[in-house]
Amino acid sequence: ELHYQPIVRLADARVAGMEALLRWQHPERGLVVPGDFIPFTEETGLIVPIGRWVLREACRQAAVVQRMLPDGPELYMCVNLSVKQLQHSDVVADVQDALSESGLPPNLLTLEITESMLIDDPEIAVVKLNELRALGVRIAMDDFGTGYSSLSYLSRFPVDIIKMDRSFLRPQPSREALDLSSAVVALGSSLALDVVAEGIELDEQLRRLRDLGCEFGQGFHFARPMGSGDLGDYLEGMLQEAVMPSGEPRPVPRDGA
Repeated sequence: ELHYQPIVRLADARVAGMEALLRWQHPERGLVVPGDFIPFTEETGLIVPIGRWVLREACRQAAVVQRMLPDGPELYMCVNLSVKQLQHSDVVADVQDALSESGLPPNLLTLEITESMLIDDPEIAVVKLNELRALGVRIAMDDFGTGYSSLSYLSRFPVDIIKMDRSFLRPQPSREALDLSSAVVALGSSLALDVVAEGIELDEQLRRLRDLGCEFGQGFHFARPMGSGDLGDYLEGMLQEAVMPSGEPRPVPRDGA
């Protein structure tokens, strides 16, 4: 099943989008997180049909959100692509089918890749990403800043968004981590790329990112991943109470409450 975590504008905590996150509801173990089963699906090739279902379900849910909140802002949906999906010959058709079936405008779908996905076969990757981008979707590079070749990849691949790795936001970060997070935000600004900080949990992390000029973020500070029903309630509540009578932004609820 899919859970969804809001992505917010850090300046005023208004929701800008959401990320679809895969979970497995096991009959005995309960809710299983991706790290415990995704490697197996990668090894067996099951990730391709699972990924196809994720695309369709995430696009369907994003379209539902747009219809549910006709007077609200357009909220985009982020979906992670695996290396097996990117290498698969049908990935462009899968994305196109998901958009067509759901009626979701392509600009409201963002496909997330990681730098490691580009290392094995960069020539194939750049062709596939350009084909996907030609559909009108956006491309995000996840875990940005953890690899040695991130800058070279930004110049070669069609990327619209960089997602700052959560390791830069650890409590009491090193001088190096502070400098790198500042550099990532500055790089995004100079290349006209959106920067999304992941793993925001503490007030001090939010203040630091605002001071750096980072525009977007997600993390437990705002909301934990939630099912589609809770997502609808969360978004309706955020839109109804986004601004207090005084005109000040409303405090953002934690844990999806």
